[in-house]
Amino acid sequence: CPFCRHPVPATDAEADANIMKRVEANDQVALEVMGLRQCEKGDYGSALEYLTEAAGLGDVEALYYLSLMYKKGEGVEKDEKKGNYHAEEAAIAG
Repeated sequence: CPFCRHPVPATDAEADANIMKRVEANDQVALEVMGLRQCEKGDYGSALEYLTEAAGLGDVEALYYLSLMYKKGEGVEKDEKKGNYHAEEAAIAG
């Protein structure tokens, strides 16, 4: 990888291990990636935790995905107000 100067992972397990290292270091992009992976698996509770953490660190895409979760009621109680709040925060952040 040109950014971390490590070889590109050969397997999904290696890629997951690398992402988890970044999650443990509070890397906002890694937190967002883990949140999206949890959404794909249907584990919305974990997804909410990862995305909330990433959003708190300033990840704009995490804010957007949180807005979708609240608007659709995926893993959380459907809440248009919170959905709009996170969408506005994402728009303001750019």
